[in-house]
Amino acid sequence: MPGLRRDRLLTLLLLGALLSADLYFHLWPQVRRQLRPREDPRGCPCARRASSPAPDSAAASPNPRAAARNFSRAGPGAERRGGRGSKLQALFAHPLYRVPEEPPPLGPEDSLLASQEALRYYRRKVARWNRRHKMYKEQLNITSNDAPLQLRLEASWVQFHLGISRHGLYSRSSPVVSQLLKDMMHFPTISADYSQDEKALLGACDCTQIVKPSGVHLKLVLRFSDFGKAMFKPMRQQRDEETPADFFYFIDFQRHNAEIAAFHLDRILDFRRVPPTVGRLVNVTKEILEVTKNEILQSVFFVSPASNVCFFAKCPYMCKTEYAVCGNPHLLEGSLSAFLPSLNLAPRLSVPNPWIRSYSLAGKEEWEVNPLYCDTVKQIYPYNSSNRLLNIIDMAIFDFLIGNMDRHHYEMFTKFGDDGFLIHLDNARGFGRHSQDELSILSPLSQCCRIKKKTLLHLQLLAQAEYRLSDVMRESLLEDQLSPVLAEPHLLALDRRLQIILQTVEGCVEAHGEQNVIATDPAQQSAPDSSQANLTS
Repeated sequence: MPGLRRDRLLTLLLLGALLSADLYFHLWPQVRRQLRPREDPRGCPCARRASSPAPDSAAASPNPRAAARNFSRAGPGAERRGGRGSKLQALFAHPLYRVPEEPPPLGPEDSLLASQEALRYYRRKVARWNRRHKMYKEQLNITSNDAPLQLRLEASWVQFHLGISRHGLYSRSSPVVSQLLKDMMHFPTISADYSQDEKALLGACDCTQIVKPSGVHLKLVLRFSDFGKAMFKPMRQQRDEETPADFFYFIDFQRHNAEIAAFHLDRILDFRRVPPTVGRLVNVTKEILEVTKNEILQSVFFVSPASNVCFFAKCPYMCKTEYAVCGNPHLLEGSLSAFLPSLNLAPRLSVPNPWIRSYSLAGKEEWEVNPLYCDTVKQIYPYNSSNRLLNIIDMAIFDFLIGNMDRHHYEMFTKFGDDGFLIHLDNARGFGRHSQDELSILSPLSQCCRIKKKTLLHLQLLAQAEYRLSDVMRESLLEDQLSPVLAEPHLLALDRRLQIILQTVEGCVEAHGEQNVIATDPAQQSAPDSSQANLTS
């Protein structure tokens, strides 16, 4: 009998424990959820935020620096670096960044696109995409209630295209770029495909002509739900990795963070010649594999031994998984660069760089061995009569700052003629080595000893402590969701390289005089003799 009573007692204790657990873990949380609406809403900080929306400072404040804030505010990181101590906002409020463009815009001939023609073209593109997408779903027996895409005239990519002028890809005070960066960062993708370069390699991979494996240059074209497009370059290298000293520049990796940083630097220099670029964490399964219609792209996806989803560039002779990029397990860092208007609307001219490098394992180009090379260039059209040579020197200064040795061609819009600005595309081979300053990149400046006054003034301003280039770049890059975009040594290298540029200009002025070196009038073409202008070896 005592044993039986003890068993009953243990049973009662067990049932009591189970009842207590049920009350604590199931019934009590439901009671709390029922009582929560009756509690004082002042205890919830999120309720206070929802009930008191913040005023729009840009719209409500008559502060004359509003345009500077528009120019510098380009992403969700703007709040982190705002305030009185913001060197970036102070830089964009400086009078140099408020000088009217010269020559001032006169009419439709100064805009790249005729708006009505462009909108008709984009409507036809959207209609054709809807037809093809419908046929694709019918072939695969896919049922979907998704409404057909509609072209929105207020879409940021449309306004970006319509805002391109002879002065740059965007204006200083335009809020469109800020919105475009946010849209590329957050809008879902509706299609993914290889770039035209990758498609060309699919049938033309020739080991005798192409030294580098195509997988090193993997890039994709992503289209978003607003019908905008961007070039996606995936992460291939860690932030703190340097390009090995034994690598040739033409087999170097293409770095996604270099594309992002190049856009910010271009904007800080007031060139505005790099398409808006932003970082994003892309789900390679949902945002690439599941939306692509390209069967070849679908076929190169695989799951690695670490259970990460990977893909690589398809090439007949370089179909290897060691050149793949992988998510973690699905998410992959990458850069997104906004597409420029179609060549059907805005034809572009691709021109070999006069200071092109030798893309072979041995040999040098003429400019590398001939100190009088610039004299030859100045006698050749269009470098003998237009602003083109000064634009080449601008591009060389930009490439020297980022350490880009791969500027074999440059592009420009044909509508703006010989004096049109050069588009600084494909900057992914920049920021590879912070420990080395490649002086040969500066050869156009050191051999020709010419520079625009506007460019020189901006460089001198960025050398001052209150506008130090590394500081404003560091602050600007906080805007990106992949921040930190650059390792600290790369930021410090910018200051060092800026001093080298200014010292080169100073040497030119001492040798030839300020009036022969600094081009006050963009059309001014007089230049010193290259026989005396070669200041750096």
